[in-house]
Amino acid sequence: MREKLQQFGGFMAGMVIPNIGALLAWGLITAIFIPVGWIPNETFAKLVGPMITYLIPLLIGYTGGKMVHGVRGGVIGAAATMGVIVGADIPMMLGAMIVGPLSGWCLKKLDEAVEEKIPVGFEMLYNTFSIGILGMFLILVANVAIGPVVVALGNAAGAAVDAMVKARLLPLAAIIIEPAKILFLNNALNHGVLSPLGVISAQETGRAVHFLLETNPGPGLGLLVAYYVAGKKGSMLKDSAPGSMIIHFLGGIHEIYFPYVLAHPIMVLAMIAGGFAADLWFVITGAGLVATPAPGSIFAYLAVIPPGQHFQVLTGVLIGAVVSFFVGAFILRVNPVKETGEEEASAPVASVPGLG
Repeated sequence: MREKLQQFGGFMAGMVIPNIGALLAWGLITAIFIPVGWIPNETFAKLVGPMITYLIPLLIGYTGGKMVHGVRGGVIGAAATMGVIVGADIPMMLGAMIVGPLSGWCLKKLDEAVEEKIPVGFEMLYNTFSIGILGMFLILVANVAIGPVVVALGNAAGAAVDAMVKARLLPLAAIIIEPAKILFLNNALNHGVLSPLGVISAQETGRAVHFLLETNPGPGLGLLVAYYVAGKKGSMLKDSAPGSMIIHFLGGIHEIYFPYVLAHPIMVLAMIAGGFAADLWFVITGAGLVATPAPGSIFAYLAVIPPGQHFQVLTGVLIGAVVSFFVGAFILRVNPVKETGEEEASAPVASVPGLG
């Protein structure tokens, strides 16, 4: 069982790691040019939405399909990813990680079934129309099935968080919030559930702890520092961690660290531990913000901390970072990321449990 989980984690890493550079580029553009960024620019800010909505999912879908069935698998994986993108109103990284390799696998099985039955001279015709016809079918299925399922997962996570908040079990909400965040459901949770509850609470008391639960940059910072300190030497995850720290902690673009967890799913335990410890501190000390920090940068935090709350809030950010770092570093020492470079990233799907 453990070996299958490691194979699955390695496959996830193969889809995510090659595309971290593109996500880093998006993070820099977002942090610098959005209206609340370092150098606001209306023209360049228009790149932010299309890149996270289309570019990143398509790259992940292509990579997943290519890992399964070469370039042909990559093409049909990217095509099917377009179906989940249009079928949902949130970034579809999770959908891309599902339909990309699945589409490549479907095409691989089709090729294996008919490869000896194609008349000589018709190979190119088959190669073109097989992707076109099967791709059309997969795009439609992804649009009506996969996309809505991912959205439903986001709604279910939001409902669970809402129930925990109402039951006054705020620290336990990290068990739902942190895994949901790395699946790019962070905006659905924050703006759909936590912010409305926070607005109500802030009107009554002048501050709300709800604004701290999803936006805390501490756990993500701790995770990135863990990769930098305890990550495999020479790996892309370790080498890219410093730049990601700046974009995440100073720029407030939390999405930049999500692939680091997806590349090694057990690292979600570090995020949960950091989030739980910080949220527990916030509850004990009565910490809160006057509004949602947008984006979740430490500078945005400083702008919305009410008078007399700086120690409580900033200490909670520090606690989240420290706990996440120690748990993450321990995991990386005991169970390092399986990353052997480009050769492994293009390995056949036969090594992936359940898709052989």
